[in-house]
Amino acid sequence: MNQERLTTFEDAILAIIMTILVLDLKLPETPTLAGLWQLHASFFAYTLSFFWIGLMWISHHNNWRHVKTINGTTVMLTLVLLFFTSLFPYTTSFVSENFNNSVAQAFYGLIIIIISLCNVALSRNLDHINPAAHFGLLYRTADWVVYADLGLKIIGLILAITVYPPAMMIAIFLASTLLLVGINTHE
Repeated sequence: MNQERLTTFEDAILAIIMTILVLDLKLPETPTLAGLWQLHASFFAYTLSFFWIGLMWISHHNNWRHVKTINGTTVMLTLVLLFFTSLFPYTTSFVSENFNNSVAQAFYGLIIIIISLCNVALSRNLDHINPAAHFGLLYRTADWVVYADLGLKIIGLILAITVYPPAMMIAIFLASTLLLVGINTHE
């Protein structure tokens, strides 16, 4: 398999996942602003999930142009990454229906942490077989940004389980903002 075929496959899967996310948004019980406001947790979960996946796609899109070689490990890591990413519509629906539930928030956060670690493993693999690319923990994003991203998500997970369930989504929002700045300033 060549790199272009793998990135095309990944692009297609991510586009499908992002599209499926919207299907779980419920219509308001009454077509009023108050009815829409009752769904604010669902809209927040959808928006966060959509843009988090979009941020991952941007990162891959911006960095895979430096990739000249892939191997079987690259393909398998991408497949594992896409497997966990395919759970986003389910976890987004689960957390939007149970926004203040620690299990729902922890499950959502755990999937995001696993995907983040898959991205790190993929970046490390690509750096190993493409040394001229000079990838770090997450492509060309500064390593301290990646450590801060993972740290925020782990803190959010701990807080979601112990004291404040929505801390997970808040941590993911903050970590995503940090990654967005890190990706843009390092490109």
